Amino acid sequence: MLSVALLRGINVGGNNKVDMKKLKAAFEALGFENVRTYINTGNVLFEHKKQSSKILAQNIQPFLKKIFGFEINLIVCEEAILRNIAKAIPEAWTNDENEKTDVMFLWDGMNDPTVVERLKINPDVDRVKYVPGALLWNIKRKDFSKSGMSKIVGTLLYKQMTVRNVNTTRKLAEIV
Repeated sequence: MLSVALLRGINVGGNNKVDMKKLKAAFEALGFENVRTYINTGNVLFEHKKQSSKILAQNIQPFLKKIFGFEINLIVCEEAILRNIAKAIPEAWTNDENEKTDVMFLWDGMNDPTVVERLKINPDVDRVKYVPGALLWNIKRKDFSKSGMSKIVGTLLYKQMTVRNVNTTRKLAEIV
């Protein structure tokens, strides 16, 4: 079975540095096959014997802490779920000089359609869509300061997600 581990908060602003070759080797040491990393933000594609995403994450996290010396939270996303998330992103939503589109992969406790009700969405600028496993959020870059997206940092919800831009998400779905 093919899955993607999405690591949270590594190699951001020079903090929690993780070498991708060492990360790949760690996944191989856990017995996963065809391990590949994609860009430096902690995306690991790997094959495994069928196990739930939750069990996989519970097994991977302590091993990564042992290898890298700090806690690394992560979500394991099965191939089918990743493809469904990418497919649900409106084609017109981009991540470029004019627009910002993020895919917020949700931990189990937040992975529910009612999560949208907990957001401070500005209906004039925010376009938000829930899809099982993620929130899709699109804004014009010029409106970022008016957006609810800028207000989630530091919240409980923010601590229970990992964010990838739409380009990375689409590429990961293409690779799997």
